[in-house]
Amino acid sequence: MVGRVGPSTLELEEAYRFPNDPVPLPDGLHWDVLRLHHEIMEGLRRAVRLAPSIGSVGVDGWGVDYGLLDAGGRLLGNPYHYRDPRTARGVDKVHGIVPQARLYGRTGTQFMPINTVYQLAAAQGTAELQEAARLLLVPDLIGYWLAGGEHAEATNVSTTGLFDPVAGSWALDLVQELSLPAAVLPPLVHAGDSLGPIRPQVVADTGLPQGAVLTAVGSHDTASAVVGVPAENERFAYISCGTWSLVGVELERPRLDEESRQANFTNELGVDGRIRYLRNVLGLWPLQESMRWWERRGERLDLAELLAAAAAEPRGGSVVDVDDPRFLPPGDMPERIAAYCRDTDQPVPASRPTLVRCILDSLAVAFARAIDDARRLTRLDIEAIHIVGGGCRNELLCQLTADACGLPVVAGPVEATALGNVLVQARARGLIRGDLATLRSIVRATQPLRRYEPAAHASATVA
Repeated sequence: MVGRVGPSTLELEEAYRFPNDPVPLPDGLHWDVLRLHHEIMEGLRRAVRLAPSIGSVGVDGWGVDYGLLDAGGRLLGNPYHYRDPRTARGVDKVHGIVPQARLYGRTGTQFMPINTVYQLAAAQGTAELQEAARLLLVPDLIGYWLAGGEHAEATNVSTTGLFDPVAGSWALDLVQELSLPAAVLPPLVHAGDSLGPIRPQVVADTGLPQGAVLTAVGSHDTASAVVGVPAENERFAYISCGTWSLVGVELERPRLDEESRQANFTNELGVDGRIRYLRNVLGLWPLQESMRWWERRGERLDLAELLAAAAAEPRGGSVVDVDDPRFLPPGDMPERIAAYCRDTDQPVPASRPTLVRCILDSLAVAFARAIDDARRLTRLDIEAIHIVGGGCRNELLCQLTADACGLPVVAGPVEATALGNVLVQARARGLIRGDLATLRSIVRATQPLRRYEPAAHASATVA
């Protein structure tokens, strides 16, 4: 994405879009990170054609996954995918040493088997980890190949389960207690830091200007997306809605108490030191995987038509717990949903529109529960819910969320992550000034938004 930013200007232009599919191998599920880098280089070439005077590049991506480099800076194998089942092996290893309650009290990280701490525990004793000189989270790995520095941007580090959100640093005592290799952990950088010039080889290959630099942004995509939330004040909740949905609020300081742990909220670092107090919800993954499953069987479906048919389905249908572990791996999602309904004595969706409506009703219920818990735990007087990311284009989901929560939903922008990314870069280069409220006012003034009011006949509470 190419961004053009000024005090009253915020424009994005898509340069290149490409798939990012996991690769199943005999040893597990991996990311094809070399293909990712190849496609990113092509994206930079196309970006230069759109804007020859690019001054800065910022990289954001997903959390928890990492690549390992040897002492010569060579990648030790393609990174594992967080959906690989090996991560579960690390859970018992970690909690055999550090109980869940104590781990949460130290890191404030929501329990998820995909967290980096469990991945590293599962990797103990492997040749790759023994040979590793440096661990780089995926956005930092891409940044290393672009500009050469071995860094860890703090918003993404806060997803690892090895970060102290009070001190704002690696929890090295915890790392030592778990017998994990502290030496591989890189120094922290923060959104807005300059990470140096783009490598000469990359400049020559892409046509980027000689003076182009890599700028640290909120490298966890949700951290950048929350910058792009067009909130008018601090009394808002956000849903960054894509394959995963991150549902929460913004706080000034973390909550590390037992009540917060029981609610399974995580304390992740945001831009400018804010805390993203949120719960991970499985998001649109069940819908995406259902569509893929049908299409792999030769069926061509129109999502817009399917959503329209789902909207015509009556209220009060079956609802599943989208965070049930059975829905996490790839595979036959429609049958898993049917099995859940049978197991819970609910009607099995009899058609594709009924199944899609079940998924979206279930997501709206999960969103409402998370927002109710956030409101209860923080005593924040939430006035509106902002849905950003690809899910904000799903009109049915936005309306169902407003109905389930009993609050207005403001949908947009779709590309909140890219907008937050370029706003932080622009501020770092002096093109704009101000705090998060100022950045959000620019989003609000320049991006199309849509408001959904809760239906009068819908329940505002969630059982």
